[in-house]
Amino acid sequence: MYFIDVQGTLITDTDQSAVNGAIDFIDYLNAEKIPFMIVTNNTKQLSQVLFDYLVGLGLDLDEKFYVDPLMLLDACVEHRHVAAYGEQSFLDTLIQKGYVLDFENPESVIIGSKHDYTGEDFAQIIGFLLKGVKLVGMHEITLYAKDGKRYPGTGAILEMLKAATLHEYEIIGKPSTIFYTLAKNVLGKDVDFKDITMISDDLKGDLVGAKKLGMKTVFVLCGKYKTAEEIVPFIEEDCKPDYICSDMADVLQQLKGKK
Repeated sequence: MYFIDVQGTLITDTDQSAVNGAIDFIDYLNAEKIPFMIVTNNTKQLSQVLFDYLVGLGLDLDEKFYVDPLMLLDACVEHRHVAAYGEQSFLDTLIQKGYVLDFENPESVIIGSKHDYTGEDFAQIIGFLLKGVKLVGMHEITLYAKDGKRYPGTGAILEMLKAATLHEYEIIGKPSTIFYTLAKNVLGKDVDFKDITMISDDLKGDLVGAKKLGMKTVFVLCGKYKTAEEIVPFIEEDCKPDYICSDMADVLQQLKGKK
């Protein structure tokens, strides 16, 4: 069984086209009746919109086996008045979901990916946190890729805010245990994490958490990282990926080679 990331794994970070081998890989899983879940940290468009886009690229997916943090947001954030930070597309999506952006008296602070966080953003967030406002991260990616450049990810921002204020935070998407458990249970109540292999371009933000839960992991180099040497040597030994592949075509070749 497989958990499969989207951004940088099935689609590119540059033009959002299908990664080399992505369509063939999904077709192979379907043909061989191998169960899989699409597990993405999408926050920039409504879940249905991204799912439809992926299908439009030629990826043969079942909506039942798709999950992203926006689908869990209402259960994790009880109140609608939020101070949210992230790319404009993320803020627009929150508004579409019925949230009110409130930068005066928010009931929660929500952190998403953003390439141009400013000192003023951080000053405002810290002010809210020191007043006791709840801190929520949409996910915990540590590196954010945009337009060919790489920036501190949501996880890195959350850790900085925690260091500054000593306030803990909650995570909705990957690599939270709640998120991975929800996805696992869709595959079957009796499924164990050790039965699942997670494929992603985000070693620290996705795969380390998956590995700690007992999953096998495949690190693909078609997204955030250009080479394994950029990140793998700095990961603790028992969290290193089980396999490293150049792209999804390479993953498919490896999978077929095991048969």
